[in-house]
Amino acid sequence: MSDQEDSRRSDHDSPRKMALEAYFQEFLGLLFPAIHKQVDWSKGYCFLDKELQQITADAESGRRYADKLIKVAALDGIETWVLIHVEVQGEPEENFAERMFTYQYRLRDRYNIDVVSLAVLADTRESFRPTTFHYQRWECALSFTFPTA
Repeated sequence: MSDQEDSRRSDHDSPRKMALEAYFQEFLGLLFPAIHKQVDWSKGYCFLDKELQQITADAESGRRYADKLIKVAALDGIETWVLIHVEVQGEPEENFAERMFTYQYRLRDRYNIDVVSLAVLADTRESFRPTTFHYQRWECALSFTFPTA
């Protein structure tokens, strides 16, 4: 991707990130209502941009995404971090589910906190609706599932 294309993508991501910050509660209510109902909104929420940058700084993809990491309190009293990945490319990405898993395990490993990963796909291709990353080798298997809107 050229510097100019990268700059344009950054410019388009900024309004999405600002919208997520301004309307986070409404965003969850609209796209992920079951999760919205499990958040204790009376305790507020906090954006964790620095923590997200620490785990994505060495990402090899070279692409930028409208990602946000938000700390919330669940109704059961457990602090939970919500990782929202907004894919605005409009093109299916082969390694999308794997990248979702990578961000998940990096956050869990570094901060030892429950992380809920959510994906918002802006493309129109019905055939590209990843919800799971899975791999298996011999008798060892891992499966990571995440909600997608």
